[in-house]
Amino acid sequence: MDDKEKLRVLLPHWITHNREHGSEFASWAEKIRSAGGPESEKIVAELTRAVSACAEVTDALEKAMAIAGGPVKSPHEHHSHHGHHHHG
Repeated sequence: MDDKEKLRVLLPHWITHNREHGSEFASWAEKIRSAGGPESEKIVAELTRAVSACAEVTDALEKAMAIAGGPVKSPHEHHSHHGHHHHG
C-alpha cells in the first residue's frame, strides 16, 4: 500500500474524529451558556470559534479525500446485485 492509499484509509477516520470534536465543543458551549457566570460569554465565543475551525478542517480533509480518489473500499465491499448479505 503506497502513501496515497494509506492517506485514503486515514482521512475518513480523521474526518469522523474531527466532527466528533466539533460536536463536543458545541455541546460544551451550550453547557457553559446555560450555566452562565463570569466569563461564560467569552468562553462560549471561543468554543464556537473552535466549532467553526473544526468545520473548516473537516471541509479541507473532505476535499483532500475527494482529490485523492475517495476512501479506500474495504475488501468486503462489493457491488454485486446478487451478492451476499452479511448480518451480524
